[in-house]
Amino acid sequence: MRQYINWKTYLILVALFIVGATLLYTNRLAAKLGNEEKLKIEQVVAGIKMLSTDTSNRDPYLSFISNIVFEDKTIPFILTDEKGNIIGNRNVDTTKTRDTKKLFNDKLTEYKSKHAPIVSDFGAGKNYVYYGESYLLTQLRYFPYVQLAIIILFLVVVLIALSSAHRSIQNQVWVGLSKETAHQLGTPLSSMEAWVELLKEHPVNDMAVTEMQKDIDRLKLVADRFGKVGSSPQLVEENLIERLRNMVDYMQKRAPHKVSIKLLAKEDIISVSLSAALFDWVIENMIKNALDAMAGSGVIEISVVNTVHTIYIDIKDNGKGIPKHLIKKVFNPGFTTKKRGWGLGLSLSKRIIEKYHHGSLFVKQSEVGKGTTFRIVLRR
Repeated sequence: MRQYINWKTYLILVALFIVGATLLYTNRLAAKLGNEEKLKIEQVVAGIKMLSTDTSNRDPYLSFISNIVFEDKTIPFILTDEKGNIIGNRNVDTTKTRDTKKLFNDKLTEYKSKHAPIVSDFGAGKNYVYYGESYLLTQLRYFPYVQLAIIILFLVVVLIALSSAHRSIQNQVWVGLSKETAHQLGTPLSSMEAWVELLKEHPVNDMAVTEMQKDIDRLKLVADRFGKVGSSPQLVEENLIERLRNMVDYMQKRAPHKVSIKLLAKEDIISVSLSAALFDWVIENMIKNALDAMAGSGVIEISVVNTVHTIYIDIKDNGKGIPKHLIKKVFNPGFTTKKRGWGLGLSLSKRIIEKYHHGSLFVKQSEVGKGTTFRIVLRR
């Protein structure tokens, strides 16, 4: 369980705690303010009753009561008779509509849903006072949700910023590692080429020299690949089928004799813009990954489907497959199920396809014990 908890989880939990505490505290304040408003509206109703039933106008408290009734401009209410007909209202905003009848009916329905009516007798039978909430109480109820929206927005911005910073650092590490690797390979390669030239002067060494030259060319290709990481490679129109066929032939010679690598394509020529060295690296990584999953025997199929705007390349093996909970992690730098290796092959391959070729690379399908299919999507 602990592997699923990180700093992002703690950040979200802290944010939820703040929102929960604020919501609880605000609800308590709203409940207190609601009770005070209920007492206030009851006082207003009592004052209206005294004003409507006292005809002498001699009560010294009438002016005070009148102030209570007419100076309250915060709590809206609607007065109805026993039959439910609206006979009066106070503090209901009618400035935003001309259809006041509909407005009062809508407000009456709203007030009925919020509070029980206050029943009183103003001298002509029972009357019912239905009241709403003041603007302050309404704002107080909405405040936690506004705060929640602000915190969510803040979390999103922080997570995006931190993720961008992490990717930037990761990219710098990739580029630095690749450039340093290419640089380190350059010196011994130059020395090896010089020794090969000396060996060529002795015909007895022809076979050895030829093989050594192939290995040197291969090392130069590897150095060239690393050197291109971090820079913007030049994409050139290439025959995709020819490049795949060359890689299949190359890897077949180095694969166990019980492993068959097949290229399945209906066309012999499919033109697409590629960085040949980097694209070959991706295919090599994908085939090597399939070979590692097959334990020395099986079939690797590379199938190509060409459409008007998109080319699909599926690399399918019948190896051990990938457990579902690991599928999302296979492209993470450093992730590997092997005892040896740095776990960079799939991560580099994804980077090359997505950043340099503007395509996509993902696990199309995988089942434990039956194999895995990776898909490369190239767009014209």
